[in-house]
Amino acid sequence: MNGTEVRKLSKEEISAEATRLRKQLFDLRQQLTTDKVEDNSQFKKVRRDVARLLTERSARHVAKNSGATQAAPAAKPAKAAKPAKAASKK
Repeated sequence: MNGTEVRKLSKEEISAEATRLRKQLFDLRQQLTTDKVEDNSQFKKVRRDVARLLTERSARHVAKNSGATQAAPAAKPAKAAKPAKAASKK
């Protein structure tokens, strides 16, 4: 599942898919304890899919609560430059 697929999902579909993937991750962990995991790369794939879903859910929540009237977040002020060290004379 990639980002464009996740953005097309509804709120309910995101929650359902996240629940399904968490169950799949749980099942993979159980298989790991009994040495029945055939493809260890599934852990990484499932974890990343869950993260994509939760990130999209969070982004929608932030967008909903921030409203369209607010401007973009202000940039952080630049740090003051440190004074140059004087050359030491020996």
